[in-house]
Amino acid sequence: GLRGTKEKMRRVEESRVKGTRAIVDAIGAMSKPPKVLVCASAIGWYGDRGDEVLTEDAALGSGFLSETCAAWEGEVDRIRPGVRATKMRLGVVLDPGGGALQKMLPAFKAGVGGRLGSGQQWFPWIALDDVIGAYHRAMFDTSIDGPVNVVAPGEVRNQEFTKTLGKVLSRPTILPVPGFALKAAVGKEQAKELFLFSVRVAPERLQNAGFTFRYPSLQDALMHALGKER
Repeated sequence: GLRGTKEKMRRVEESRVKGTRAIVDAIGAMSKPPKVLVCASAIGWYGDRGDEVLTEDAALGSGFLSETCAAWEGEVDRIRPGVRATKMRLGVVLDPGGGALQKMLPAFKAGVGGRLGSGQQWFPWIALDDVIGAYHRAMFDTSIDGPVNVVAPGEVRNQEFTKTLGKVLSRPTILPVPGFALKAAVGKEQAKELFLFSVRVAPERLQNAGFTFRYPSLQDALMHALGKER
């Protein structure tokens, strides 16, 4: 209900915005501050953008997630002079132990998984191994600062993600989940912003830095995540 949604929003703000504020303030008070702050953010920054290709230079979107990411990143921007700071805008991380993939697996394994809504929305994803690699690169590569899109270069729409996950699990994916059903299950705003928004994100900054993705292919990334490598 509305009260539950507001409580989730409050928790998101507490953990992301206020947590980052505390770290930035602590760094500001240090006599020997660290050389770099690598902070998480999210592709929610961009909001619902259709087929627009979104590099790190794209403008802020609208909606709760965009506003939260803006406030979150705004705390990072307060970092004291001399400390390099990166804002890692994470896509959907393919981790079977948590996050979106974990929530999807039961339905897909049961053969009742399907595209969400129209299935035409862009679905930015990244293998967990490449998230770790991107963070490592951000820590030690002094040329990387500011926002960094942490997504794979193999961009796909939701319906292609659905088809590929079904193929890896050897399960049918013929039952689409209508938008109204998603909204009834998780709430109107959450359904829109987490599952139905179209966000075509490009990892321009990582690619310009020469970062090599271990899993640029969605099928290979899913097979690795689910322990089904050839």
